[in-house]
Amino acid sequence: MHYKELKQAWAELTAPGAPFEVETITVRGIDIRSFKNAPPNVRALWLSTAAYGDRDYLVYENERLTYAQAHVQTAAIAAWLFDQGVKPGDRVAIAMRNYPEWLLIYWACVSVGVAVVGMNAWWVPEEMEYGLKDSAPKVLFADAERLGRIAERPSMTLGIKVVAVRTPEPAADVIPWSQVIAHGGAMPDVVVDPDADACIFYTSGTTGSPKGAQLTHRGCIANLMNMMFSGQVQGLATQRATGVEPPETPPIPAALITTPLFHVTANNCGAYLVTAAGGKLVLMYRWDAGDALKLIEREKITAMSGVPVMSRELLSHPDFDRHDLSTLSTLGGGGAQLQPDLVHKIDSQVKTARPNTGYGMTETCGIITSIAADFFVDKPESVGPAMPTFEAKCVDDAGHTVPPGEVGELWVKGAPVIKGYLNRPDATAESITDGWLHTGDVARVDEDGFIFIVDRKKDMVLRGGENVYCAEVESCIHRHPAVAECCAFGVPDARLGEEVGVGVVLRPGHTLTAQALRQHCSTIMSKHKIPRYIWFLDEAIPRNASGKFLKRQLRETLQVDAAA
Repeated sequence: MHYKELKQAWAELTAPGAPFEVETITVRGIDIRSFKNAPPNVRALWLSTAAYGDRDYLVYENERLTYAQAHVQTAAIAAWLFDQGVKPGDRVAIAMRNYPEWLLIYWACVSVGVAVVGMNAWWVPEEMEYGLKDSAPKVLFADAERLGRIAERPSMTLGIKVVAVRTPEPAADVIPWSQVIAHGGAMPDVVVDPDADACIFYTSGTTGSPKGAQLTHRGCIANLMNMMFSGQVQGLATQRATGVEPPETPPIPAALITTPLFHVTANNCGAYLVTAAGGKLVLMYRWDAGDALKLIEREKITAMSGVPVMSRELLSHPDFDRHDLSTLSTLGGGGAQLQPDLVHKIDSQVKTARPNTGYGMTETCGIITSIAADFFVDKPESVGPAMPTFEAKCVDDAGHTVPPGEVGELWVKGAPVIKGYLNRPDATAESITDGWLHTGDVARVDEDGFIFIVDRKKDMVLRGGENVYCAEVESCIHRHPAVAECCAFGVPDARLGEEVGVGVVLRPGHTLTAQALRQHCSTIMSKHKIPRYIWFLDEAIPRNASGKFLKRQLRETLQVDAAA
């Protein structure tokens, strides 16, 4: 493989005077790696895209919006927000599906120093109320479905101005979207601090409550440049090793956005990269492999990225061979690791597309590593090398660095690491030590610097790219009066990677069915967190000498039943 060429290309592209020159700067008292030539903030990135003018930017069903039209609308949104008294440093929440308005609101807010709170569209009213109380936005933009949930608990929006998006007849106390756009006006002239919050994205909490990760402008831009670097360095190394020259005029990128924009996978990785290149973003109402095949053909999609199950369903769809997918050059995903067999299936089954993936977290504004094409095919179990703005190390339980090649928890430090968790100094201190983020993943690094994730340290289920923390599920189930104790864990699933399973012990004299327990859960937490597998146990859950559940032992015992 081309590892010698990769090392040389890496050194050239990050050297002094090179496009991806890396420097060490001090932020919040911590020395971190950053790109010297990075735009100062996300505002600068968005304003630069006005040059793309009449190119298609956002496509949704039969709707099309050019860059020029998008800039008119983002300016109007920002001007309207300022008229409402929203100022830099304030927050604005978005609660909706992947409509074009989501991105227009996002770019408008970050361009004037207002942080976007990306609310999980699957949240039930109780979760929505928590998120709004925790983030305290001045304005909430919501679609009809989310407005319906707010109507169940109208007190959650007290003191918040609510704007209805794609809602035919909004309530009298709700501002219609048309009024915002009709405001017009120029983009307000604002100086945006690189270390100000660009967005707040919520991650499931290990203690039962979601945590609002504070992604900064510097972090979001560093993630964008890490992705640009990854494509260039691996492409340059492969070109030198094979002698195959890239096309003189590469096609304008067109990406199919398949995952929610309130996650870094779709927003910080998918939308940022394509927008920066003046490409086209095609949005879907919901994932459907058959619809995706039609859109790839119709819109001449060059890249599709989603959780691994989406690539797998695309390849196995009965209509796969009936569509022209010749424009597709990359296929892969994030949010969960691509299984080695899927890497090879992508490479062999799609004539023009190469497999790619990125490993990362909300807490790193996107990717930590990236791997694609020949490198991925050669090391299908790897997630690639850490990007230039990261220092990475594997540590033991005491926080000491383990020798090269040995297994330990992966810690990373650099410009993309979040500022912390909103209103949670305890959680921030627990997750970040002197600038080093504890990923919660157990890994090893090989002789080429490629990282292999071998286990998970966090008590978490990764279901279809969504983090579901076991403590959150257990906390919900414990609220049922019939439950004495419970233990949640992941059950392997061919489609989603993992499903949520739980062992439950009932209080003496109580009865409960799986259906009733799921109904209880559905009123408190999102559908994807509700256990698919429920075991009612006749005996107490086994514990160790310190009283902790022997979760691994329970999981291994019960998963035999699940497999059967």
